[in-house]
Amino acid sequence: MALKDIKSKIKATERTHKVTRAMEAVSAVKMRKTQSTALAGRPYARAALAILARLSGSADLSYQPLMKVRPSSKVALVILTSDKGLAGALNSGVIKAAAEAITPYPASAVTMYAYGKKGEEYFARRGYVIRRTYENKKDSVELSVIEELAADISDEFVRASYDEVLVAYSNFKSTFEQIPSVRRLLPLSLAGIEQLVKDIVPVKGKWSELAALEAPASYSVEPDDAEVLEYLVPRLVAVSLYHFLLEAKASEHSARMVAMKNASDKSREVAHELTRLFNKIRQAGITREVSEIVGGREALAT
Repeated sequence: MALKDIKSKIKATERTHKVTRAMEAVSAVKMRKTQSTALAGRPYARAALAILARLSGSADLSYQPLMKVRPSSKVALVILTSDKGLAGALNSGVIKAAAEAITPYPASAVTMYAYGKKGEEYFARRGYVIRRTYENKKDSVELSVIEELAADISDEFVRASYDEVLVAYSNFKSTFEQIPSVRRLLPLSLAGIEQLVKDIVPVKGKWSELAALEAPASYSVEPDDAEVLEYLVPRLVAVSLYHFLLEAKASEHSARMVAMKNASDKSREVAHELTRLFNKIRQAGITREVSEIVGGREALAT
């Protein structure tokens, strides 16, 4: 390999290193911001869960349309992936978990809601019905979009278009751990909402350790239980979806940060190896030239 080619590769690798380092830094900032947003919403989700738990002592929740359990023959799947790549195995893990969750159902019994291009492309190629698609390019999560999606899903569930609604997303555990997960969104349950609150990773301080929720046997409600639940339950569906998306966002930025860090480390290693090769070849060339000069001089002397 010529020295000029090696030098060009070294410069290209160094440019790649600068890009991956910049992307790593940007993803780190975005990850912290998204996780802070999820933590900020944790008290709200917990308060809503506490209200629902208390009402369960004085109202029969099984009669609520969004909490009614039916035999599952038709299912809707909300898959949360990213529009962009360079995030390691993040999207492929979520897609694999989603595909396994709907394996018992024929494609005609599954309706997809795709938030993100990666999940949409995968299931569209396999003949699944994509009812709605959403771009996932923005770093911020628009609550109005989530409320629109939650309203559509809730209406179709009440009409019995679906017997069950699942959400496939990446659950953020730590910077280096994101777990592909599938959770049941509808019918809504106390256990499901409580698990959602637990999944939001706490920080040190006020919300790092929380006591278990305690629901009294009876709870007086004004104006009445039915009216409060009619407002509360649909809100909990939107809140659940919102937090699932926040978890997916934090996972995406974390996975991309780790992937870019690995790429940066590798590019630095490659540049180092190429530099050694460049110096080795150059030194060999210098040694050869010196040997030729010395040999020529000795030949002239004789």
